[in-house]
Amino acid sequence: MFGRKQRTIEKLLVVEDEPLVAFDTEHMLGTQGFTVVATVDRVADAVQLIESGAAIDLVLVDVNLADGSGIDVARAASAQAIPVLFVTGACPVGAEGVAVGCLAKPYTSRDLLGSIDVIELRAGGKKPPRMPLGLRLFSGGSSMTGLT
Repeated sequence: MFGRKQRTIEKLLVVEDEPLVAFDTEHMLGTQGFTVVATVDRVADAVQLIESGAAIDLVLVDVNLADGSGIDVARAASAQAIPVLFVTGACPVGAEGVAVGCLAKPYTSRDLLGSIDVIELRAGGKKPPRMPLGLRLFSGGSSMTGLT
């Protein structure tokens, strides 16, 4: 009767090269009932996982990674119709074409969870009641059809 709400975003890929941020994000998402498919710190590892056909509902990716740009990860995800949320200090030029939005660092756990909820609501054609601090959504961008 009072079970968890049904989510369309359950499986997340975290692409972050800052170990403490990656660990905190993975831990927090896990405690909130999400499945973190993987947490990787390299563009090549993320792209390989995405292109393998792994079940991923949303990619959370930093832009500045040790071995390249998170934009390359977003392009690979977009090609597979997997939505992407950039979690970064500065939203990159051209992000609108490969992502559903950007969440500005530093962000709170509440704002990250709220951002995921907003993306899920929007994919379902609903208007979110409030926008988390630091979240910028794009009107076009990466397909969200994988969520419906």
